[in-house]
This record gives sequence, C-alpha cells and structure tokens, in this order.
Amino acid sequence: MGIRFVLMVNKQGQTRLAQYYEYLTLEERRALEAEIVRKCLARNEQQCSFVEHRNYKIVYRRYASLFFLVGVDDEENELAILEFIHLLVETMDRHFGNVCELDIMFHLEKAHFMLEEMVMNGCIVETSKSNILTPIQLMDKTS
Repeated sequence: MGIRFVLMVNKQGQTRLAQYYEYLTLEERRALEAEIVRKCLARNEQQCSFVEHRNYKIVYRRYASLFFLVGVDDEENELAILEFIHLLVETMDRHFGNVCELDIMFHLEKAHFMLEEMVMNGCIVETSKSNILTPIQLMDKTS
C-alpha cells in the first residue's frame, strides 16, 4: 500500500495531526503514536531520519517546532518519502506563510485537506503545489 500513516507532532510529543490509511483501533493508534514519538524525539540531529518500528519504517523530519512522521511499508523508498515530507511542508508554507504549529492547530481542516489532495489510500497521487492549493484557495474565496 505504501504510506500507512502521517503524523505531525510538536517537540513536547503532542500530536497535532494524524491521518491513517489502514484501520487501527483508537487504543492501537494511541499506543503506536506514543511509541513512535518517544523513539523519534529521543534521537539527535546526527542520526538518520529512518527508524524501524514493529512492521513499519518510520521516516521523519523536523521543521522548526514540528516533527513530520510518516509510517510506510518495508518496500517503500525512504528518500522519496523524505521528498514527500518536504513537499508537504513547502505546500503548507505557500498557503500559511512559514507554517508553524499554531497554523496546524487553528486550520486543522485545511492541513487535512492538503494531505488528502496529496495522498489517496496510502499512495501519493498529487505533487503539484498549485493543484493542491487551488481548491483551498477557491474555498477561501467563497467564505
């Protein structure tokens, strides 16, 4: 399937956005998030951005005060996922202007919408920033 989940977490380990592309119960999600966040936040900047956890490969990157964590299958290309994370951040930067944790918190629906425009059923389907942002800009104009 490719991408199993996308998490955005602050430096304190609080989840700000979570999107899952496979079914997990709420308890399983909480446990998985706690384990992954604890493992990734404990690493220093000199260590690589790839971690294996259970049956997932976790690819993560820190931008300012936010960690972007993506859980993928073993067959997925880690560098392609790092590029995906960078594209997601650049897209949010273009819309919010230097995206920060507060932008995600106060505009969670827009952050989810951007992610949904980019990923469908765990597969990356759109990489054009303008194609991703056009529907959001149209919604902003009408409201």
